[in-house]
Amino acid sequence: MSNGGRGDYESRIIELERKLQDMERMLADARRGGAPAPQSGGMAAGGMAVRGSGEIPPPPAAAATTVPQASFKADGASYRLGVDVGGTFTDLLLVNEATGENFTAKVPSTPEDSSRGVINGIKKVCETAGIDPRAISHVLHGTTVATNTVLTSSGAKVGLVVTKGYRQVLQIARSYVPGGLGGWVIYNKPDPLAPLELTIEADERMSAKGEVVDRLDGRKLENDLKTLAGEGIQALTVCLINAFANGAHEREVREIAQRVLPDVPVSISSEVVPEMQEYERTETTVANSYIRPVVSKYIRNLHTELSTSMEGVQLHVLRSDGGLSSVEAAEDFPVNLLMSGPAGGVAGAMFIAKQSGYENLLTFDMGGTSTDVALIQDGKAQKRRETRVGDVTVRASSIDVRTVGAGGGSIAYVPELTKALRVGPQSAGAVPGPAAYGRGGEEPTVTDANVTLGYFPESAKLGGDMGLDRAAARKAVQKIADGLDMPLEKAAEGIVNIVNENMFGALRLVSVEQGYDPRDFALIGFGGAGPLHVNALARLMGSWPAIVPPGPGVLCAYGDATTRVRDERSRTFIRRYTNTSDAEVLKALEELADGAAEALTAEGIAAGDQTTTVEVDLRYHGQGLTLTIETDLDGFKKTGLAGVAKEFDAIHEQMFTFALEHEHELVNLRAVVQGKPTVVRPPEIASGGEDASGATIATETIYVDGGFVDAKIYDRSKLAAGNVILGPAIVTEMDSTTLILPGHHAKVDKFGTLLIWPVN
Repeated sequence: MSNGGRGDYESRIIELERKLQDMERMLADARRGGAPAPQSGGMAAGGMAVRGSGEIPPPPAAAATTVPQASFKADGASYRLGVDVGGTFTDLLLVNEATGENFTAKVPSTPEDSSRGVINGIKKVCETAGIDPRAISHVLHGTTVATNTVLTSSGAKVGLVVTKGYRQVLQIARSYVPGGLGGWVIYNKPDPLAPLELTIEADERMSAKGEVVDRLDGRKLENDLKTLAGEGIQALTVCLINAFANGAHEREVREIAQRVLPDVPVSISSEVVPEMQEYERTETTVANSYIRPVVSKYIRNLHTELSTSMEGVQLHVLRSDGGLSSVEAAEDFPVNLLMSGPAGGVAGAMFIAKQSGYENLLTFDMGGTSTDVALIQDGKAQKRRETRVGDVTVRASSIDVRTVGAGGGSIAYVPELTKALRVGPQSAGAVPGPAAYGRGGEEPTVTDANVTLGYFPESAKLGGDMGLDRAAARKAVQKIADGLDMPLEKAAEGIVNIVNENMFGALRLVSVEQGYDPRDFALIGFGGAGPLHVNALARLMGSWPAIVPPGPGVLCAYGDATTRVRDERSRTFIRRYTNTSDAEVLKALEELADGAAEALTAEGIAAGDQTTTVEVDLRYHGQGLTLTIETDLDGFKKTGLAGVAKEFDAIHEQMFTFALEHEHELVNLRAVVQGKPTVVRPPEIASGGEDASGATIATETIYVDGGFVDAKIYDRSKLAAGNVILGPAIVTEMDSTTLILPGHHAKVDKFGTLLIWPVN
């Protein structure tokens, strides 16, 4: 929708309300013991975190079944439920909060209405565990509603209030044109989320120190707001100059706006992001307003529907930084949810790898259309203070995830002009999908290349019940072989090698280009296609072991269920070291920590279950950019500002190869408070010796490293802890396939995780 288009926005809200009504009817039918009412088509993504894998086309949705009441346990235990909705499957992880015992379920996703798949999944996982759904106390999930609202330009019509003289703050922006020196030739500047014609000026002024220079002219503002009301705005943003130092005038504007526009949500910058830099603060707060009506209505109604079938259930939403947000915080500050989708996978990877003893990781999540990569050091994901979705960049913490257009559905082609093989970023998606799916696809894809090379055994059925059209895959890849005038298998291996190089480049972005040596990290591969490529990428990166978790598709559900409730407070605090003291900074940090702790206490999290970390944005005096240094209050009390400066110098030298003798300067302070982690006990498998022959199901010929070789095929469900698999080999399971290259072997640990190493 254009920024002025109200019809599309209202139709989206109506559609969302219709979906939730359908969901309510289905829940009511299920409670009466009947089948769900037929659902009409609608939003593909609904609201749960849809990670369109595209790796396997969705099978027909199974009919929902009612769980017999007599089969329920009555043990009084409380359970947490993590849910991840993928393009093909909906994955659920149910955790007993007292014992850590967990149960998983995988059901077909229902793209036409994702709520159907979610409810089917809840029934199935509760049936597996033998519990009443009312025993579930917490439901935890990521949501793509915020992301999709920005990407599809379907947000609210936003009005903006700024200080007199700053009306064009969004139009001036940072005068940045992407694309190098000649980028301006083809650059089409996107329209701001709050158009100039809906921007009004408030006659007021606050100094950079938070002192009132000119008091707010409330009467004039009220008249201007009435004009905005006549324009039919659906959300209002207030961003006044220097409000990060004193938000009193913004709060006054909100009070007036609530009288003039009682049904319009108001976002003020001093609460959304109370930090300096006028453009970033305005853009972030406007984005919050733009997505707020859609996100808040969805979350509020979803919580109501879940509460109907699960009395007293608490709903938490995954944030972009990997923490969990309360329903209220998610409704008021949805800008913190823009990248919650990839955050679940990273959180799940951290949890699984930690069980196997690895806390320094490169994560590699390969789906059908794209691949997400991230870096984890000492069990903590690297974060950044800016989140970018489409053309919108906001000042909000997020896990530093980089995405490349390389996946199982990426299309290979040979340009007529250069005759050089290319792969992606175009994708066949799930429909029609790769030619091997037998659904009408004809373009050669990465999946077709893997089928041609024999990496999907003859017995393999994707998703457990879907066969592969191998002839169609070979026919599609033959187009590439003909274009390059080379044998079929060599062309297929070229496709795989190029897509591996594309993903290798993304991994370098989060490691080498950030000053990290990838040889110091293990590489964990998940997603529908990740395990097929993780061994080759580990060989390129020198990152060992290559880790393949059991059930790679359930990893995001693990992430959703094992993350912690989180809240943060920040403020700008510009001081040179010579103009402040340890005591002054500590007092400011403690005040921020108290504010964040109050929010968690309101969520029912006891003070004894809360942990606090603090962050300091620091720079050399005279620099424009900052680095964020993380510590805790006890650590700061011991080492003070000197300790922060020492760590800053070390990180600066790591990233830029040098440190300066210049005086340090504080810019922003931040406190992050988290609840206690969920206790999850990963299931252990039976022990066995090194001999894995008991899991061998076949031997087939594959093409790898330029030649044909015989490879043993293993059923992962039959492997025992301690087994060693010598490559070349293929390990199959319901939702993924792992390739072990020649010259490598995989060890199976007690949790069933595959650890792939080079053979010495």
